[in-house]
Amino acid sequence: MTTFLADLSQRDMQRRLSEALRVYVIAMGYPHGTEDQRAPMWLEHSRRRGWQAAAIFDSPVDPSSDSAGSVQDRMDQARIVGIAYGYRGAADQWWHQQVSQGLRKSGVPRDHISALLDQYFELTELHVDPGLQGHGFGEALARRLLAGRSESHVLLSTPEITGESNRAWRLYRRLGFTDVIRQHQFAGDPRRFAVLGRALPLEPGYRQADVTAVWHDEPR
Repeated sequence: MTTFLADLSQRDMQRRLSEALRVYVIAMGYPHGTEDQRAPMWLEHSRRRGWQAAAIFDSPVDPSSDSAGSVQDRMDQARIVGIAYGYRGAADQWWHQQVSQGLRKSGVPRDHISALLDQYFELTELHVDPGLQGHGFGEALARRLLAGRSESHVLLSTPEITGESNRAWRLYRRLGFTDVIRQHQFAGDPRRFAVLGRALPLEPGYRQADVTAVWHDEPR
């Protein structure tokens, strides 16, 4: 089997949504059925301004071979084993409003909040099948997703973990994300979250995963 990285169009996401959500549910350890609850939200996100997605595929065909066909053919023959997407943040979005509220509660000056939330890319989801974690696939996804973005910085939220001792935290720290808010509680969720951010673009160079980059070369 060969792994490769490719962009996803909005149509790709609609067609492969169940696969992408399967990776999300397995990676997060959520119960079966969570994907049905999340599906409408993921589809709505795909229609937001500046939405972009990338996926890691596991393919029975070497994507660089002459017989592999077009990028779309290669994607259709492969299964999704990693997924990441995001979009440009905006004031009418729930996550934006929740983070703004958290910043105000933390005593951050209003002008600093405006600067932080004026022009950012929200890295909404990034998940890799547990069997492939620890090999650089998450970093490859993050770097592909953030490459060439026009926003000044990127923000994300991740559950708080004692000692920051999981792969997600190690990835974000390795990529240079720093604290924006700690121990934040989003409405309707009993867990505590950290909101992290960093300037764009990312500096070049990273631990290379065993993955071939195959960019989406067809019209979106």
